[in-house]
Amino acid sequence: MMGNRELKARIRQLLEQDDFQNALETILRIPGRQAVNPLFSFFYSGEEQFRWRAVTAMGAVVCHMADTSMESARVVMRRIMWNLNDESGGIGWGSPEAMGEITAGHAGLADEFACIVVSYINPDGNFLEHEMLQRGSLWAVGRLPDPFLRGTAAWAAGPIVNDALAPLLKALQPDDAPLRLYRQRQITETTVGSLAKAALAAGTR
Repeated sequence: MMGNRELKARIRQLLEQDDFQNALETILRIPGRQAVNPLFSFFYSGEEQFRWRAVTAMGAVVCHMADTSMESARVVMRRIMWNLNDESGGIGWGSPEAMGEITAGHAGLADEFACIVVSYINPDGNFLEHEMLQRGSLWAVGRLPDPFLRGTAAWAAGPIVNDALAPLLKALQPDDAPLRLYRQRQITETTVGSLAKAALAAGTR
């Protein structure tokens, strides 16, 4: 059994290799509770591709954990949420993106936590004021499997669009998934992409 330092070095080596799919499969053979700590630390890497790979790996690991123990996966999700809490004393880099990957990959976890992901871009919810965390949160919403959540999040982002959020809304514009939204006292038929375009237009006024 590897010690913490050796395990961290091993996972780093795997994330850096060219065959990322093979790396993920190897990481999934490591007990999830052991793999999550190194992955959390990699969220703070200054190397962009490496950081995103750590986010992807965290999503795969926690979804795999949930298949055998939902409570173990919930513990990790609560830790991610704590990282985004002001009381944690940290910034929470990579945490919104990790929540997006996890909820995109596991229906059970999405049922429980998708509303929390959306709340991070809601000014009346758990809004994250740091621009880079806003960007990560909107990216996370874009990964949600439910078009209603993606669409309402884009709609809610309209009043707070900034340079960090705009590229994420642009990425949602081709999303033609339909949804029904109650607004202006009536139910309207629309799409995720239409709401993203409207949010961008509102932000440029």
